[in-house]
Amino acid sequence: MPRTLRSATLALCALTSALALAACSTESGSDADASVTPRATAPDASNFTGEPPSALASSAASKKAEVKKSASAAAESASQRAHDFEASVSADVERNRQEFTKALDAADGQGNAMKDVSMTGKPLSQTDGVRALVVTITNSTDATASYAVQVDFSDSDGKVVETTVVGAKDLKPGEKAQPLAISTQPPEPHLTAKIAKAQRY
Repeated sequence: MPRTLRSATLALCALTSALALAACSTESGSDADASVTPRATAPDASNFTGEPPSALASSAASKKAEVKKSASAAAESASQRAHDFEASVSADVERNRQEFTKALDAADGQGNAMKDVSMTGKPLSQTDGVRALVVTITNSTDATASYAVQVDFSDSDGKVVETTVVGAKDLKPGEKAQPLAISTQPPEPHLTAKIAKAQRY
């Protein structure tokens, strides 16, 4: 090979090596750059499943209001049930009173059950000044029976100033009941109570 051509070939090889080294150096630099920690980015809010503090506070306040409203509704419902129950009891008492009065109206004289009833008074100190008497009714027969009792309250002159009716329904043989005969008159002046009629029906 001519000397001039050999020199040119060597120069070309040197130039090619230099370019190759430069390329390797650039690629190595890229690898170094890849090891640098990337800049932090804002988290994706769509990945959160909780609620921010303000929403939690609002939710808690809402639930508290719901609980308070529910408690108020429950109290109102209980009050209404108590009122309905009282009305129902009053209606039953009135129906029973009418039934007892009807039985007493049909009685002959003092009725057929005077021996089955007795009465004891309760101290005014135990009844807050209300005159109340315990009427004891005992079914002395061998069959189920109902009883109606009339109690009269009389003044010192023997004049009846008040009458009340009590009774017991469907007493079994030997069974006892003790309804209260209550006077609406004031504790003074003194009144005398007695069983005026007792009818078994």
